[in-house]
This record gives sequence, structure tokens and C-alpha cells, in this order.
Amino acid sequence: MGERLAEEFGETWVYESIVGALPGVDISERTAVTIQIAVFEASILLVAWLYDLWQAVLPGTAAVIVAAIGSALMLRLGASIRRLPTPANYQRLLFGSSVEVVLGVLAFIALVTHLFVFDPARSADPIITALFGPDPPVLAVYLMLLILWDVAYRIGTGWWAAVTAIWRAYVYDFPQGTAWAFARTDLLNLGFAVAQLVLAPFVWDRPVLAAVLVAHVCAVTAATSLSVGLSLRGRFA
Repeated sequence: MGERLAEEFGETWVYESIVGALPGVDISERTAVTIQIAVFEASILLVAWLYDLWQAVLPGTAAVIVAAIGSALMLRLGASIRRLPTPANYQRLLFGSSVEVVLGVLAFIALVTHLFVFDPARSADPIITALFGPDPPVLAVYLMLLILWDVAYRIGTGWWAAVTAIWRAYVYDFPQGTAWAFARTDLLNLGFAVAQLVLAPFVWDRPVLAAVLVAHVCAVTAATSLSVGLSLRGRFA
């Protein structure tokens, strides 16, 4: 009931709102993620076949897997939080502010700038050329950017979930059982950050991207450690 009320008042992530707004669509979390993987992976294979870009299949598949893990954990995180006695201010801040979209856009713009401006100017073998050749097909680049946006949006969601978790843990003092439950939801967000290390082998020879990826995972780990520590403060006394 609480989850339904939250959705009626728009207290959902944009991703959840889009899925929920589709007429006649009522599918399970597992089905939604499976469809996401199938559509993206089929598109990657089709583009690879059309343009003989098989070298791009493995990194593309890794990005699809990361986005799918992000979708699954994002849905589970939202459902877990709504099942808890969540303060209205925290729930509205986390789900209803759309800050995760802003953070996702910033991450995506930074990535696009790196791929099309920074990397070509400083590398003898730019990523776009390595993946798609000297004359990249428009369809291949479009699909790449679509998948990268999917990943960037979920990264933005992870950042926002980590920041609001610290605020929640600092402001509110919950009973022991609830505090542990919130700590477990924070660890879901950490799980997604760690899952992004699947991309590490494909950017390890790109110092800037590798450094940003590792720094991002370390930052989310630190934020999650802080939120969990604040949530459980005094529980071991």
C-alpha cells in the first residue's frame, strides 16, 4: 500500500515511472531485466553482423550486463526501502527529486566529451576508432551511446542513493531491526558499484577512464561505509 501511494504521488525514480506509465504493461522485475538484456544484446549482435564489428561485441556485452545489474538492484533497492518505515522526507528526496537524472546526465556528458574530444586529441588509438574503425557507422555509435546512457543513468542513481543514505543515517535514529534493514539496502547500492568493475579490463589501457572507474567505486564504498556506520552507531554497545 505504501509503495502504491508513493507511486501515485510521483515518488519513484524516473526509470520506474516510465515502466509504470506504459499502458497495459505489468511485468515482473526479472522479466523486465531479461527483456532489457535480450533487446540490447540482440541489437549489438545485429550491428556487429551488419558492419563486421565483432571486436565491439565483448565490451558492448559487458556494458549491457552492468546496466542490467544496475536495473535489477535499482528495482530491488526501491522496493526494499518502500517496505520499510521510511521517513516521508527521505523517500521524497530519494525518489521524487529526479536528482539522479541530473547526476546521470553529468556523468554521460563527461563520458561523451572524453570519447569524442579528449581521447581523440591525446591518443594514437582512440576508443571509437578501436571499436568501430576509422569511419564509424552511425547506427553503431547510436547504439553505443544508448547503452552508455543506460549505464550512466544508473551510476547517477547510485550516487544519489549513497548521498541520501548518509543524510538519512545522520538525521534519523531507527530501532535496531530497521537500522540493520536500511544498512542492507545501502549494501545493494555498493553491490552495483562493485559490479561496474566488470568494465575494468576494457578500459585498463585507458588511464583516465580506468582511474575514474576505480575512484568512483572507492567513493561509493566510502559513502556506503559511512551510511552503514551511522545507521548502526551504538548498536554494538
